[in-house]
Amino acid sequence: MKIPTRPLLTAFCTLLVAVAPLRAADTRADFLKLLDRPRVPLAAEVAPAPAGANAPAGATAELRFSFAAEAGQRVPGILLKPAGATGRLPVVVLLHGTGGKKEDELPLMRTLVARGFMAVSIDGRYHGERAAPGRIGAASYEDALLRAFRAPAEPHEHPFFFDSAWDVMRLVDWLETRDDADAKRIGLYGVSKGGIEAYLAAAVDPRIAVAVPCISVESFRWALDHDAWPERTGTVANAFNAAAKDAGVAKPDAAFARKFYDRVSPGIYGPFDGPAMVPLIAPRPLLAINGELDPRTPPAGLKECVDAALAAYHAAGADDRFRSLIEKNTAHKVTSEAEREAVEWFVRWLKPAPVATTQ
Repeated sequence: MKIPTRPLLTAFCTLLVAVAPLRAADTRADFLKLLDRPRVPLAAEVAPAPAGANAPAGATAELRFSFAAEAGQRVPGILLKPAGATGRLPVVVLLHGTGGKKEDELPLMRTLVARGFMAVSIDGRYHGERAAPGRIGAASYEDALLRAFRAPAEPHEHPFFFDSAWDVMRLVDWLETRDDADAKRIGLYGVSKGGIEAYLAAAVDPRIAVAVPCISVESFRWALDHDAWPERTGTVANAFNAAAKDAGVAKPDAAFARKFYDRVSPGIYGPFDGPAMVPLIAPRPLLAINGELDPRTPPAGLKECVDAALAAYHAAGADDRFRSLIEKNTAHKVTSEAEREAVEWFVRWLKPAPVATTQ
């Protein structure tokens, strides 16, 4: 008997389309449940930038702010906007990479302000002003990762991406209270660690209207399955190696890397991996920027994320709202061209008003 394969295939595809939204809703709910913690009052503090601060006089207004993301965690940030701007401005939030700080984003922030945006950058967990006294770069961050690995049981901190994603959501809460920010036009840009935090936050917070994760979209599962994980754990090598020593593992392998991830970011190579989370941003505009030679975002794992996103955007009738930009001959680096593409993506979709210039 001849089997009618085409009708069966059509029916199967129809079933997948019907099931996908339910699966996406479950993934969002599960990730939000993992992130959730008591929403303490924001208790925001805002002040003009100190004398001699970074913004050029006459072109940009600069504020320093902080707010409470949760009990015991205040988030410091910088806000720049065009001097003399009135009304509600579209906002772009910028997230730094491992070992960085909010001030690292100032050059790109100034570029965005010149195009009519409010630009905001915050220190990630255990970075910048949030680092422990005397601990510079990524040292305080790695201390926190090791504490998370050693924690006897859940719940505990998840400083490896997840907690900063929560901070972004609380930052959006604060932006919604401001009369100079358009809460319906919020963009999110992140580099490396910050890019992972960006796509995780955008996946579950629909208030983020546009996202640009840079040198970050990847599949942790693919890397573990194909022995490409050391480049990612190498970004926090001190914490990872100390955790292996704790566990009595002389030569860490993929099995130990999974154990490490299970403690510091549970689900990062499973339900909350890139191929599952990135498509959840659809149909909101998403530009994913990666380097062709970046060992932290292996091409085959990246392709899984891109293929999943393409399918989600196509199903939503929003093919023009997703773009994967893979820069040729580029490793783990943000190029000036990548930054230009990111700015133009935000201009295209958030539509800032032109900034008046003086002769």
